[in-house]
Amino acid sequence: MLVVHPHFHPRRTGVTAHTEQIVESLNSLVETRAIGRTLPATLPQISLSDVWKRARDTRVVWHAHRNNELLYGLLLKLFRRKTSLVMTRHGSTEPGAFSRFLFRFADQLITLNDAGAQQVRRSSRIVQHGISLSRFKPPTSREEAWKQLKLPGKYGFGVIGRIRPEKGQGDFVAAMGPLLKDFPEWTPVLVGLAKQEHQPWLEAQKAHADQKLQVVGEISDIVPWYQGLHVVVHPSHSEAFSMVWIEAMASGACLIASALPPVKDVIEDGRTGLIYPVGDIDALRSCLKRVMQDPQFAAQLGRNAAEEARARFGVEHEAQALAEVYASVAGEPLKLPPGVVG
Repeated sequence: MLVVHPHFHPRRTGVTAHTEQIVESLNSLVETRAIGRTLPATLPQISLSDVWKRARDTRVVWHAHRNNELLYGLLLKLFRRKTSLVMTRHGSTEPGAFSRFLFRFADQLITLNDAGAQQVRRSSRIVQHGISLSRFKPPTSREEAWKQLKLPGKYGFGVIGRIRPEKGQGDFVAAMGPLLKDFPEWTPVLVGLAKQEHQPWLEAQKAHADQKLQVVGEISDIVPWYQGLHVVVHPSHSEAFSMVWIEAMASGACLIASALPPVKDVIEDGRTGLIYPVGDIDALRSCLKRVMQDPQFAAQLGRNAAEEARARFGVEHEAQALAEVYASVAGEPLKLPPGVVG
């Protein structure tokens, strides 16, 4: 059996990071390859032409993450009957009619949580994302990790992710602005890409923060930021499942997140992080003040979160669940392919 994860997207996204991690972990259970741009050269990959050749006499499981990737899989299955289609639905909003039409052709549809399962209007299997715990882990010293980022102040707090209004960075700026005078040792940070159309909005956020807001842009290696920031805020207004939640937790950062439906399955409020109502700036400010005035409390939340992540969110858990899906749709038992190192 050959499992293929296509990544037909012109830039790096959260799905990119997920594809990289899951392909590497799956490859110890079943031969797994990726196809696409923006993927690291070290990742096990295969060309479309080689997939086409292999599909003549090998069962291929094509695992799509986007509609265009599922369409490629449909073409492959049309001419190569020994192809099975798996689709993971990453979106957080109700899928459109065309998406629901495409989902009908997947041998197995995967969703990330109960809310996603209800949205797709057909049977699906819930498989929660996992991460590489060898990569995302607490630093030896968060204070030293913060110094290595070469930003002012003693403590860092901020948002990691694509910069745009619906991701909630504006809520973060509005909430933390009044706190800066009382907590001058804390430095607010935004890490992520802001597209050209969002630049005027971003400049307005900087003005609201009296230009104290540090915007570092898109970062290829995000691990040092998870390890350096003392508090990671996830103020998004809509999300099916955010890798930021579990990456921050595994890295031992104090996580403050808006109460999106899936959050309750990830964070225990007051023990592994803090949760506030979506869009409630006053509530977010209260959470921020609570940890800024008591850094030791923030550190304890981070330690609890890291322990929880090690127990629940390793990518190995996701890989095993997916491998079982592949064996089911392909009708073949799992076999460790020759030459694949576990």
